[in-house]
Amino acid sequence: MFSEFAFKIFEESIAKYHVKDDVYQSFENPYPKDDISHLLYRKNWIDTVQWHYEDIIRDPNINPDAALILKRKIDASNQDRTDLVEYIDSYFLNKYQSVSIKDTATINTESPAWAIDRLSILALKIYHMNEEANRTDASSEHLKKCSDKLNILLEQRKDLFTAIDQLLTDIENGEKYMKVYKQMKMYNDDEMNPVLRGKK
Repeated sequence: MFSEFAFKIFEESIAKYHVKDDVYQSFENPYPKDDISHLLYRKNWIDTVQWHYEDIIRDPNINPDAALILKRKIDASNQDRTDLVEYIDSYFLNKYQSVSIKDTATINTESPAWAIDRLSILALKIYHMNEEANRTDASSEHLKKCSDKLNILLEQRKDLFTAIDQLLTDIENGEKYMKVYKQMKMYNDDEMNPVLRGKK
């Protein structure tokens, strides 16, 4: 199923990142550009780096200048993340473009790629919660709490697998149809953000 296929790629990306565990390490995509695996791997890598940006910026002793630089990196990462979601949705739009949509077909609350975005974040939550549940320097109370949370995350994964694969099956069968709206974010646009507009 597509969800399990995507999750394995996310796990591969997360494992590769943690070999060096450095937000400034170079990125290499092992998959060819014309393969959906390429987009999935890149998507999760962005999420993984941003996960660690978010850890770093919460350091109460961070230098204010360094924090501002990091905030700009987080902003850029959010834009990259949105772009990748749209690329993944374009893949599905192209894949299902010849499907005959039934008169009774309905639209889903989110597109396939935004559901896959949630799966990518869930992969990160599972990886890091598993780390916490197996720390050798933590109290038994901490380990128990994190182990319980890990079980919930694994149940979430099972449910999200089901939901994503059902959505794709429904689209393939013409029972649901895709309609993708660009995010149209305004705060990065120097014509729409009044602060940026005022700087011109």
